[in-house]
Amino acid sequence: MRLVPTILVAVMLTAPVTTVRAADPEFGAHWHDGRAELSGYRLSVQRYGHRRAGRGVTIYVTEPFSRSRHVKLDDPARTPADAVEVLKLILVRDFQTGIYDYHTALSLFSTSSDFAPLKLSFTSSEWCGQVHEQLDVTGGSLAQRIDSYFEGESAQRTIPIPAGGIQEDQLFVLLRGLRGPWLDPGAQREVPFLASPFYRRLAHRQASWTRATIRRLATPATVRVPAGSIVCDVYEVRPGDGRSGRFDIERAYPHRVVRWAWTAETGARSLGGTDVGELTGTKRLAYWKSNAPGDEVLLRDLGLEPAVP
Repeated sequence: MRLVPTILVAVMLTAPVTTVRAADPEFGAHWHDGRAELSGYRLSVQRYGHRRAGRGVTIYVTEPFSRSRHVKLDDPARTPADAVEVLKLILVRDFQTGIYDYHTALSLFSTSSDFAPLKLSFTSSEWCGQVHEQLDVTGGSLAQRIDSYFEGESAQRTIPIPAGGIQEDQLFVLLRGLRGPWLDPGAQREVPFLASPFYRRLAHRQASWTRATIRRLATPATVRVPAGSIVCDVYEVRPGDGRSGRFDIERAYPHRVVRWAWTAETGARSLGGTDVGELTGTKRLAYWKSNAPGDEVLLRDLGLEPAVP
């Protein structure tokens, strides 16, 4: 696997940025153009006491979805009462751990009207085996299903959703403020919080709700990543599981996730599970059509090279 050359990341907070956030376009004007937004990231994952280099990709796209069956609809006109438009987020992480590599992917399906989650699925594969976890929102509960290669991990259970509860991976959608800011500058919220399957998989933790404080800093900052120097709104996340998170969100539309970074208390680092992603590039295209020999060149717009040369 080829990686983007290492570039120093600098975050400057000492000199406040006073740029005015321009008015955003109407949601559909940007997201109903028949294309997806693809972004590449230089990835660093804490695993077994060491930082592991890797790469990440996010894909955001709107599509028709079955509210009852939680699958993509081929022809929503056939069942209009069951059809709902979702904003789908796919987040892929690939990283090396010694001789073997990890491939993880999650898909989050949120109603595009208010970004309420309907379904989250997660897979992890490495040289020992595979694990799949699915969380379906059913009324006021999460229906969790885990299918695992490892003994004692496969299970099905129902997890009640506390009022105002947020799943960690929703932050990649909510903090972008695609229908208006989720938090005003200087404001904060305390919410029930469910850690991501990615973190729980690597840290070997079960799904359970904690509390998290999410704060937006009063002033933006200029964040330097491989994609360039970008003015960002800064969010800090402090869940009750001992981690600290930071999300740098592009101030200009479409408010890309420029950088995310999770750290953990010293005693929680042996297995790992925290990660840092730094934007390397973005492109909007109907990527499902770009599957011909030679289309690999499009990865360069994401700041990436083909995983297999």
